[in-house]
Amino acid sequence: MKKVTYILALSLFIVLFTNLSVAADIKIGVVNSARIMAKAPQAGKATAALEKEFAPRQKRLIATQKEIKKLDEKLARDAQLMSETESRKLQRTVLEKKRDLKRDQEEFREDFNLRRNEELTKIQRIIGEAIKALAEAEKYDLVLADGVIFASKTVDITGKVLQRLSK
Repeated sequence: MKKVTYILALSLFIVLFTNLSVAADIKIGVVNSARIMAKAPQAGKATAALEKEFAPRQKRLIATQKEIKKLDEKLARDAQLMSETESRKLQRTVLEKKRDLKRDQEEFREDFNLRRNEELTKIQRIIGEAIKALAEAEKYDLVLADGVIFASKTVDITGKVLQRLSK
């Protein structure tokens, strides 16, 4: 019985020791995806480009909102002074402008979301390529991104990825 216990203990020790030596040779890196998306220069450039691209349409929407507000105020203020025909005509005009504005706002949101998703896809591809290039250059065996609950600073390569993206 002692011999069997001794053999099992020795076998367990050998298995554990072998696994530890193999694990020591594995180089692991962890990337904080949220931090990279927030600090990557490409993300800032994409945001600025989107704002520039959609600013004129947004200004037109705001101007239309102000125009509708003025017409509403005029209708509330002068409705009793206007003839019934004029009042109905102004109400119809306000209603049509509100419908047009609602449609334009929806188109704006759809177009903006589509373009934002296109830019996000490009940035994610660039980030993925940078992570892969860094992993290959520094001989990482495994690089983890999302789903990591904790990672020490020794395995966090987010800063290195950001430096690579800045080049």
